[in-house]
Amino acid sequence: MPLLAPPPKAEWIEQRGELEQWLAELSSGTVLGLDTEFMRRNSFYPQLALLQLGVNGRYALVDPLAFDIGTALKPLDRADVITVMHSASEDLETLSPWLPEGPRVLFDTQIAAAFVGMGLGMSYRALVAELIGVELDKGETRSDWLQRPLTASQRDYATLDVVYLEAVHHQLAQRLAQRDRADWHAEDCERLKRKSCPREGDPQPQLTFRGAAEWPREQQALLRRILLWRDVTARLLDKPRPWLLEDALALSIAQQPPQKLEELERRCAGQRALRSAQRAELFDLLQPAVSPEEVANTAAIPPFPQGKAKQALAEMKQSVDTLATQMDLPPGLLCSRRVLEEFVVSARWPEALEGWRRSVLYDRLTGLLPG
Repeated sequence: MPLLAPPPKAEWIEQRGELEQWLAELSSGTVLGLDTEFMRRNSFYPQLALLQLGVNGRYALVDPLAFDIGTALKPLDRADVITVMHSASEDLETLSPWLPEGPRVLFDTQIAAAFVGMGLGMSYRALVAELIGVELDKGETRSDWLQRPLTASQRDYATLDVVYLEAVHHQLAQRLAQRDRADWHAEDCERLKRKSCPREGDPQPQLTFRGAAEWPREQQALLRRILLWRDVTARLLDKPRPWLLEDALALSIAQQPPQKLEELERRCAGQRALRSAQRAELFDLLQPAVSPEEVANTAAIPPFPQGKAKQALAEMKQSVDTLATQMDLPPGLLCSRRVLEEFVVSARWPEALEGWRRSVLYDRLTGLLPG
């Protein structure tokens, strides 16, 4: 039975100079544990509420509400500092204003656990219990991290999120080396950084709306126009995309554009961030006819596999599952079903399968494409 973790002491940092001094002491080869607490209930961008750091038994809780972090996190860009995080995607997005490329060397413990046969999507709590034999209290999971002062319970919880990262990294790094998968893990961590620190929105957001695959190309182009506007406006207003335009409403407007502003206002009733200025802007956006150039710039939405493609998809999925079992990898880590669907429909090798995945999957999957 795992032991209950005692709360360690952590330094509270509320001045930029203190943070710079704390990070200036990082030596070459340092393994730095890092985590964040953030809030994202009413905004497009996550709001950093707390930054947790841990190195060699020293722990710090950084209050980003008390000062401007600025360039204080620059030491994380050093090639001789390993930044250890667990399931880092949302943390990387939260930190992107100060670390737009992410830490130079990222070690994601959730990804590492999948590579060493511990399963896909393993929680930090389960990982610590399995590797360290310590049970973490998760009582503050839904806490309000923007409140000040933080409670003693919140501080203890936040500190424990980085206390065991160094020890977990040590064990997982050893297992990765034993399986000769350290390079694969490093490659996936780099991929995670690129995906989690986008500077701009998706240029082809319509591709995720698979239900519109059978629409005429002009309608798909109009849907893309609407979705691009939604993304830009959501970022500008710092509001969640659905608050401006829910997916179902975006589809409806693309299918049947309103003829008058009053009609648009009626159909958009209840959209919390779609004020009169945004409604007028959206209506004006819908007026120009879709041009041939706009159609050409709109990637066609891939349809769901049918007929021979559907049969090929099943064969590919079976092949991936078999190989994953042989390699002791989760099938979802090796290749997701969504990526297989993209490949079987387009016959173009997916970017998601470049790198180490190409070396083990290319011949196996291309041989199963329908003729």
